[in-house]
Amino acid sequence: MNCLRRVSRTTGVAAIAEYWLIGLLILASAGCRQSVTAPQTATAYRIDGSRQAIGADERIQVLVIHYTAEDFAGSLSTLTAEQVSAHYLIPAVTRDNHGMPTALRLVDESRRAWHAGESYWRGRDHLNDTSIGIEIENGGYRRTLTGYRAVPYPPDQIALTIALSRDIIRRYHIAPGNVVGHSDIAWRRKQDPGPLFPWRQLAAAGVGIWPAQQRVSYYLGRRDPKAPVAMGGIIDRLGRYGYDVSMQLPAQLRQKAVAAFQMHFRPGDFRGLPDAETEAILDALLEIDAGQGGAR
Repeated sequence: MNCLRRVSRTTGVAAIAEYWLIGLLILASAGCRQSVTAPQTATAYRIDGSRQAIGADERIQVLVIHYTAEDFAGSLSTLTAEQVSAHYLIPAVTRDNHGMPTALRLVDESRRAWHAGESYWRGRDHLNDTSIGIEIENGGYRRTLTGYRAVPYPPDQIALTIALSRDIIRRYHIAPGNVVGHSDIAWRRKQDPGPLFPWRQLAAAGVGIWPAQQRVSYYLGRRDPKAPVAMGGIIDRLGRYGYDVSMQLPAQLRQKAVAAFQMHFRPGDFRGLPDAETEAILDALLEIDAGQGGAR
């Protein structure tokens, strides 16, 4: 139906009025032609999960352990601000008012926390996307005139770290070689959790990896553990094990990378010097990886 009436042509003032009337009628006509849209309803559907793709794995691949280098109040303040976060914080005094060992969950495991920063491990970078981060309250280290002084970890704190880590590993099927320290994935700028963190104790409890001494001795052979070896061979092994290294690194950075590895697996001497014992430890670790089907 046409909403416009026919309007006769006139002149002068009447014509002007007529033009205004025609404009109003055109607008009214447009309104008359508008259609009314029925409200949309949600479409019912179902998900068929009977077929599963092979090309998939767990989103969480790595467990990263840190120390806070602060007391509890400072650690909590830092980790609940905007710039830095972690999934868990383990206090130095682990028991709550009821005597129960308690870790603080600061970020749900389903969400990304900002703990790793610029990082790399075994072919993956931006590890915030694929890792769980555990921060441990610890004063860190300081350098004195007599050398490096690190703060020890209380036994109860390590026991809680082991219990929590085992649950995380079980939930996400994290490979032993993917339980690492911040200094492993970001060795250029980080040294945590430091030389006093008991990686060997954790590995014995099913958290992480540690080479068997007899295999280290096998690869060491009759060499003096401190005997120098080629830095190139050490860097090659570090790269195959998972570190972000290459032969193009300046000598100072290559030594720093070796020091990060030694701090984890040979904390008695982590000066970064390429020696026979470091080479033997790497060979024993690479043997474990080969037996597990390669680095994940």
